[in-house]
Amino acid sequence: MLRASSWLTRASWSLSAVKSHRIWQRSLASVVAGTPPMVREEQIRLRQYQEECIQSVLSYLKNGHKRLGVSLATGSGKTVIFTQLIDRVKAEQAKATKTIILAHRRELVEQAARHCRRAYPDKSIEIEMGDQHASGVADITIASVRSLQIGRLEKYDPDLFKLVLVDEAHHIVAPGYLEILEHFGLDQPIDPGTAIPPTACPALVGVSATFSRFDGLRLGAAIDHIVYHKDYVDMIGEKWLCDVKFTTVRSGANLSRVKTNKDGDFAISQLSSAVNNDEINDITVKSWLTEAEDRESTLVFCVDLNHVGSLTDTFRKYGIDARFITGDTKKKIRGERLEAFKNREFPVLLNCGVFTEGTDIPNVDCVLLARPTKSRNLLVQMIGRGMRLYADKPDCHVIDMVASLETGIVTVPTLFGLDPGEVVEKASSSDLEKLKQQRVSDAELTASTSSSSMFGVQDPSKASNRNLTFTHYDSVHDLIEDTSGERHVRAISQNAWVQVDTQKYILAARGGILTLEKRALTPAEIAKANKTGKTTSKSKCKPPQSEIAVEGNETELFHVIYKHNLPPTERSASPWSKPRTIATASTLISALNAADTFAASKFERLFILTSSAWRKSPASEGQLNFLNKLRYVSEEAPLGPEDLTKGQAGDMITKIKFGARGRFDKLMVRRRKEEREAERLRELRGRERVEVGPLAA
Repeated sequence: MLRASSWLTRASWSLSAVKSHRIWQRSLASVVAGTPPMVREEQIRLRQYQEECIQSVLSYLKNGHKRLGVSLATGSGKTVIFTQLIDRVKAEQAKATKTIILAHRRELVEQAARHCRRAYPDKSIEIEMGDQHASGVADITIASVRSLQIGRLEKYDPDLFKLVLVDEAHHIVAPGYLEILEHFGLDQPIDPGTAIPPTACPALVGVSATFSRFDGLRLGAAIDHIVYHKDYVDMIGEKWLCDVKFTTVRSGANLSRVKTNKDGDFAISQLSSAVNNDEINDITVKSWLTEAEDRESTLVFCVDLNHVGSLTDTFRKYGIDARFITGDTKKKIRGERLEAFKNREFPVLLNCGVFTEGTDIPNVDCVLLARPTKSRNLLVQMIGRGMRLYADKPDCHVIDMVASLETGIVTVPTLFGLDPGEVVEKASSSDLEKLKQQRVSDAELTASTSSSSMFGVQDPSKASNRNLTFTHYDSVHDLIEDTSGERHVRAISQNAWVQVDTQKYILAARGGILTLEKRALTPAEIAKANKTGKTTSKSKCKPPQSEIAVEGNETELFHVIYKHNLPPTERSASPWSKPRTIATASTLISALNAADTFAASKFERLFILTSSAWRKSPASEGQLNFLNKLRYVSEEAPLGPEDLTKGQAGDMITKIKFGARGRFDKLMVRRRKEEREAERLRELRGRERVEVGPLAA
């Protein structure tokens, strides 16, 4: 670890401190210009959950924990909590009195500076960003992560700091953040019970509304405990955020050929080509005119600059005063345009990638999602822009332009556990919760009165129907030939995952297998989690220390489990190693991305990618012999190399080897039982009918 601790280094910075402070004063003036008269932040009456959050942080710090996370919905006042913590976290060493706040965007840096200046007019506050250079010795420094990566980190002596605050902390495992954490001695887990004194480094508190990473990388590399959690559904229910109405609209955009980028979301250029055309843009604007023309402040999220330009032109074609802000918009124009939008001087503001995080525009009463995404985090961030309370805003209307559904897309309904193709119109969050319960009831009813299915896959073409549709199998071969269970998961992943049971998937490769399945936590796992403080609740949460942070009070999670081939000398009854849990997650998408991240480090890509050339060649003789043994004598001719590719045959064999055949036998037993029960119910109902005529003896 490198530290600017020499006398010479400190002296050189001290000599330049006056000059730096003058530069800072000029730069900060532009940040705080126009802000209300300074008010001490402690005079503000904190909301109940804000005080609970602060007390939870202080409690963990008192017990020696150092690397903490806070999960709070957009609009919950995270910056207020930040500024409160600066005074409430006490220095454990006399000289460790300073605080540094890290953020990754200019808007977040400037926002934190304004809050700190109002809260602490007597403290020295400096900005480290771009051409603004801090001295390194101010009471509070707000720094952009990128600026600290270009040789400015050494002037910050870790021994002088009591607190490191990180805004939008789901970015915290990116290399730039980890470099800064290493500088402050926060790059490794800190156990209060170890021999290393817990006072050897400052405390770290990271705050985010979306405490998970889409690529499945471990947030545990930087944060040891999530100490508080309150999501947007809770906040709406308790009236801390405004009510929200959701409408989904089928845009008809075809995303089947849009590739996935390294972050797991759609590749921007290809996504833009798919959704940015006259037809889709026309549908988008007409949908807004139909559903939300009366809204005063609509924020539109687009894919890229071209999409912003085209969609802005389409709004104007229909006589709507629509304007835009992008990363290329000059700062002066950007400020003027944003201020005019806040004053409701025009009704529609379009952007791409500017207002997804850390922007406070409380007057937004409609959010139009014109860009599809595979990222739950991005979806929540976009929706969150409209959830803030505002004087005369009764609710916010979120319009989600849903594209094709076989691409791993996440939509508003998926946030409530519904099918991504669910069509809703002006449904509140409570409406969607009720709809989810109705879907569960429908599924249970259908399962108890219909023939059993292997997977219970809903037909996307009937997604708006209130009754789930089920697939029926008359033979093992029908079951293994069905690929409907793979379509959704392979739209999310590039790898050849095979579905072998309800919510259970297999990725088989040379040397090992990955299993992804949803199951209830065992009593032992729950007991262990409670003992180690890794369970969650609505307010104070300590999620499982796995590759994915789990939100909510989950009793069922997706588990990613790895097994590898054992050498012949080590084998006993099984050729496989003991199963090892790689990750747990509350959603299939998060678990799948964690599994793929792990698979990339363990398996050869050639053997797991669905796009590998070998999968398109004819099935081998060995594969065909194996499969033909399952076919009944009465069925058609045996399968030949012209009937199946190696990839298709391999998928079928994987299903058989890892549970599909046994699953089919269970389904047949259950089907016969259900048929007997249905016959008994029909007989009982027949006895209840009253008809004119003689009664049976």
